Amino acid sequence: MHQETQLAIILLCEIAGVSRAAYYKWLHRTAPARELENERLWAGIQLLAQQVKGIYGYRRVTLTINRYRVLANQPLINEKRIYRIMRTHHLQSVIRRKRKGYRKTKADHVADNLLKREFKADKPNEKWCTDVTEFKYGVGKKAYLSAIIDLYDGSIVSYRLGRSNNNPLVFETITPAIQKLPFWARPLIHSDRGYQYTSKGFKRITDKANMTHSMSRPGRCLDNAPIEGFWGSLKCEMYYLSKFHTYEELEGAIASYIHFYNTSRYQKRLNGLSPLEFRAQAA
Repeated sequence: MHQETQLAIILLCEIAGVSRAAYYKWLHRTAPARELENERLWAGIQLLAQQVKGIYGYRRVTLTINRYRVLANQPLINEKRIYRIMRTHHLQSVIRRKRKGYRKTKADHVADNLLKREFKADKPNEKWCTDVTEFKYGVGKKAYLSAIIDLYDGSIVSYRLGRSNNNPLVFETITPAIQKLPFWARPLIHSDRGYQYTSKGFKRITDKANMTHSMSRPGRCLDNAPIEGFWGSLKCEMYYLSKFHTYEELEGAIASYIHFYNTSRYQKRLNGLSPLEFRAQAA
């Protein structure tokens, strides 16, 4: 940084939390043989990663490097050492990341399937369906979209995109939807049995709004068909047609599509109107 930005050594030492004397002592020291070997290994790891386009993890990197070391009559390198070097330089495989271990938790609240696949509503804010779906962008990155659809006109009344599929994502979807409700409206809200919807927090939100909660039966995704159908439209008509490199690109495209879906996507079942036109007509 001193060479590239011309910042003073004493300032950089202060930021790093080391004394100026300790820095110069480190700078002029004789590097240990193991450190020098690690630097040579890192150079080889970088070259290998470029050749295989980043698909190797530390295990396969170790196997490959040790093949060359056997041919050169050099001692084998321990897998843990390769792992430490790659971790120090923030290098990991772009595919097949190790899955996080999740413990199955007991549901705090389970509701019956009160909707019973009766997907027609006689008025706005009578029946809502909600769910979360996954999107991929960039290299191995994921985003999660939570949304609520009104069964009267098929409009998306609220949605939230996030980087994690967690309780706040779902809570931040339903809370603004409730805040926009007319004082007399008490929708039935239908969801699957995901842990967010069976949590105490979600039940507190729906109870406070005097809403009735309905849940799909286990393994019956068609019990929540309206929101599943919206996911299909969103992905076929927008997501699968483009490649998204950043979260912001994906976020903007989803916002544009939902606006289009609500205001300009005309539907035969709505007498040739868009969802919000049909809703305004009813009002």
